[in-house]
Amino acid sequence: MDYKYIEQLLDKYWRCETTLQEEAILRTFFSQDDVPDSLAKYRELFVLQHTEGEELSLGDDFDSKILSLTEEEETKTVKAITIPLATRLKPLFKAAAVVAMIVTLGNAAQLSFNSESTDEEIDYANIKDTYNDPQAAYDKMENALQLVSEGLVSVRENDSLAMAKSSIVTNDSLR
Repeated sequence: MDYKYIEQLLDKYWRCETTLQEEAILRTFFSQDDVPDSLAKYRELFVLQHTEGEELSLGDDFDSKILSLTEEEETKTVKAITIPLATRLKPLFKAAAVVAMIVTLGNAAQLSFNSESTDEEIDYANIKDTYNDPQAAYDKMENALQLVSEGLVSVRENDSLAMAKSSIVTNDSLR
């Protein structure tokens, strides 16, 4: 038996050019018991389509289920998190600090490479100390370093407090 018409319909089906009547012809053909071996590989597709199409339908309560799900989502409130200006600008501050460090190191490197004076040219004999008493100089230096240390500690504490507060705000807003 010649199945050229069915093969032509299959070609049209794969190109998505078949009409509903032609697809019904294909479903009817493949639902028969004696399908040639060359076309048997397509049988499950059309038989499954035919049986699945009859079984799939929405239940009567589908609309009410969907509406109840959407109503539940509408009742949930979303809390906005306020982010302070300092927190928003932190990346900018960090970038500015990196740029400042790079410029400073670049200038220091340039000065050290372009410096024409060497240690032999410096007259250490004519350099005068600002303090006559070494203990007084040591005490002044120790006080200056202590002030720097206290400043760094206070900055670190303020930064850790700000981070702790922002994590508390974030955790509260997630609940």
